Amino acid sequence: MNYPDLENKTVLVTGASRGIGRAIAEALAKQKAHVVFNYRGDESKANELAEHLKSLGASKVGAIQFDVTDFDMMKTNIDAYVKENGPISGLVNNAGISKDQLVLRVKPEDIDSILNVNLKAAMVLTNHLSRQFLKAKDVSVVNMSSVVGLMGNISQSVYAASKAGMIGFTKSFAKELASRKVRCNAVCPGFIATEMTENLEEKAKDHYLQAIPLGSYGETEDVAALTLFLLSNSSKYITGEVIKVDGGLYI
Repeated sequence: MNYPDLENKTVLVTGASRGIGRAIAEALAKQKAHVVFNYRGDESKANELAEHLKSLGASKVGAIQFDVTDFDMMKTNIDAYVKENGPISGLVNNAGISKDQLVLRVKPEDIDSILNVNLKAAMVLTNHLSRQFLKAKDVSVVNMSSVVGLMGNISQSVYAASKAGMIGFTKSFAKELASRKVRCNAVCPGFIATEMTENLEEKAKDHYLQAIPLGSYGETEDVAALTLFLLSNSSKYITGEVIKVDGGLYI
């Protein structure tokens, strides 16, 4: 699909260095969007990704240095970028971590780290940008949740809680800013072929595949395709929705 309105649209994608985030950034570049991503410390890798996105057709690429949990740096550096380059009108809260373990072994610090990255960071970033969203046009926020946030999963109690929280935030943010034509939706990927799924034991892979009606893992491009639709004006009457990309796993 080609979305003409995404050309030159400034979209910030967190966690774009690999997996689903990278696929989304690449898909945006092919739509000739102005792609912005964050990086923590390796400037050379950030430059490599920037050049790669430009080669795919991005109208402009911006790399902003900040860790999503360093809220002061995040706000300062984003504000500086916006002041120089204009408002951000698309946001994909994709950065996330997972640390699978049984509830008996979960430590308070594990809860803090997962919730800080997966939920609090997205909330702080989105809330901070909301003031300038009110001045921008065709604003769309896409929050990356998970099918696990809808159905739960063994050894993923904290991860599931963080992704369920993202759904609650999505609906509340969408309802609060709808009158200002700011949209917000959540995407819930199922088991997508990434480095995370590649590291699963074969027994676990077989178990998950048997639970997926379509019989295969999804691809990062599947999630990227839906994300582009939600960022574009083709979905201009959709907000507050939670959409699964899971091969039927939740049926």
